[in-house]
Amino acid sequence: MAKSKVRKKAVYTPPQKSKAPEVSPRWLAPTMIALWLIGLAWIATFYVTASTGTKVPVMSDLQNWNLGIGFTAIILGVILSTRWR
Repeated sequence: MAKSKVRKKAVYTPPQKSKAPEVSPRWLAPTMIALWLIGLAWIATFYVTASTGTKVPVMSDLQNWNLGIGFTAIILGVILSTRWR
């Protein structure tokens, strides 16, 4: 009768110690929230001034590009939120 093979490796190998949990920089959360609020305020201000016919020096010249500016700020806030630990 054939003899079974002997294990060359130990049955249990303890897991390696994991490194310390990462911590977000202190500036990340305030910057993220500020970008959300700035983007929201920019879009709201654009809609209010456009609907009432008020002329705001920079916003009136940009016309519908104001939506791009507002949404860009909001998207940058969302991108920063993926870095938050």
